[in-house]
Amino acid sequence: MGAEKNGNDRKGSENGEMKNKRKRRKVVVSRVQKLYKTCKLVFANCRPGVVPSMENVERVKAVLDKMTLADVGLRRNMPYFKSTVSSDRPPKITYLHLHECDKFSMGIFCLPPKAVIPLHNHPGMTVFSKLLFGKMHIKSYDWADNLLPESTPNANNFDNGAGYGNTGPRLAKLKVNSKFRAPCKTSILYPADGGNMHCFTAKTACAVLDVLGPPYCDPEGRHCQYYYDFPFADLSVDGLSVPEEQQSEYAWLIEREKLPEDLTVAGALYSGPKLE
Repeated sequence: MGAEKNGNDRKGSENGEMKNKRKRRKVVVSRVQKLYKTCKLVFANCRPGVVPSMENVERVKAVLDKMTLADVGLRRNMPYFKSTVSSDRPPKITYLHLHECDKFSMGIFCLPPKAVIPLHNHPGMTVFSKLLFGKMHIKSYDWADNLLPESTPNANNFDNGAGYGNTGPRLAKLKVNSKFRAPCKTSILYPADGGNMHCFTAKTACAVLDVLGPPYCDPEGRHCQYYYDFPFADLSVDGLSVPEEQQSEYAWLIEREKLPEDLTVAGALYSGPKLE
């Protein structure tokens, strides 16, 4: 009787230990879920033009820096990354929507070779872009209004022709004009710095995970505006002078009146790890 009781005690103890081990097992959280939770915290009090603290910027960047194609359920051989257009027109870009609320948005642009996202802005927004795979050329600008004369400048030899907006040319300083190859660090741009207006050109098939805080919102004035860029020397402005050796660092940006006709973006269903 006593031996049987001791055996039962041991069995009960072993069963209890197994239950405790199960309780102690860590729940594996996907990287994309971790990104979502981090953004939810970082952008909780986000408002247009308000940049998160550098500590919070680093939190988002630290998660993105480690992310790979597999973390979002993508593979290099997927149809999104193959060009099906044989003409001179840039190939179609696929956008995978992960999340959007009034505080931030998350999405992935899938670009076949030679695909282009034309020069566009991010008004009042902080943007994180992580190249998940492939090679891409990025060209970006920040406004350089501080160099202009105090009075409203008169842009000489500027023809406000068809396709241009009504605001005329605006001076911008070149921030980035380089090729990037994955794996690489996350690019970050701010409302007034870091290259708020940028253009993506796919040198190979590639994918970019974007986090925007806050997201675009037409009713609140955060409209995605596209631009043409022209060399600094193409236009002259009364009272503005830049040394010749520095002129390549500047350009004139002119709003496009309409959406770029050569830009085709199609939405597709995101099939990676779920966000909760």
